[in-house]
Amino acid sequence: MTAQRRYRLVNGQPPSSRAMQVVKALVFTIACALVVVPFVGIVATSLAPAAQVTAAGGLVLWPESLDLSAYRAVLAGGVVTRALGVSGIVTALGALLSLTVSSMLAYALTRRALPARRALTMLLICSLFFSPGMIPMYLVVKQFGMLDTLAALIVPTCLSAFNVIVLRAFFSNLPQDVLEAAQIDGAGEFGLLGRIVLPLSKAALAVIGLFYAVGYWNSFFTAMLYINDTSLWPLQLVLRSYVANGERVQAADLDSGIVPPQVTLQMAILVISIVPILCVYPFLQRHFAKGALTGAVKG
Repeated sequence: MTAQRRYRLVNGQPPSSRAMQVVKALVFTIACALVVVPFVGIVATSLAPAAQVTAAGGLVLWPESLDLSAYRAVLAGGVVTRALGVSGIVTALGALLSLTVSSMLAYALTRRALPARRALTMLLICSLFFSPGMIPMYLVVKQFGMLDTLAALIVPTCLSAFNVIVLRAFFSNLPQDVLEAAQIDGAGEFGLLGRIVLPLSKAALAVIGLFYAVGYWNSFFTAMLYINDTSLWPLQLVLRSYVANGERVQAADLDSGIVPPQVTLQMAILVISIVPILCVYPFLQRHFAKGALTGAVKG
């Protein structure tokens, strides 16, 4: 093999032909378009004036002018604002509780002094394949008096076996010399967890916390099962009733008294439900490779 031929190899493989590169670029462009175009259409329709939305038949890819009347009408109605507050509270408290419980359980499963550690780990893994069922879970929630409370949206899903396994794998890869040195200095288990393990696991905690937060924010099925009081509905359940079930959005424009088209109101609610959790991703994106992949692969 000549030196020129060795130079053309990339990671031991010859480079793709020009035709293959064109095909890959085309496939990548189509895949991106399938993701971006619907989102652009949702945002554009929510910002387009009513006349343009009516003339286009419901979907606009580029608004002629920016019209925020749909957002004012939706937020003035009170239902979406209240649901947004419920979702925010459930997401914040749920993510904090889930991250605390998962961290404590994952750390306990890494300690060799824990009795029946292997049995507990196998039990945790088995829970990935066998769910308790809808009716037994409902009976448990009812027995504890959590129906029509925010606790019903948090407690039943506060622990994910997959996230615990990822955290356990990450904790197992931490330097044991540091933990042993802290134990010699008199640190207890809670001291090791709070002062040594958690500060060294910020990347994994950020990723797992984001997983929990997204799960709580997007959850509507638990609210549909356990919540009958509409004042406690989270945003996703309100979104489902307006968009999926076709119910009319109860809203009013405070300035002119004119209600925008229903499709514009629906798109505005969609944007409101997407943007808050979407804004969190850029701040935690750099932790994904180190936090999730390290714990999953090395474990």
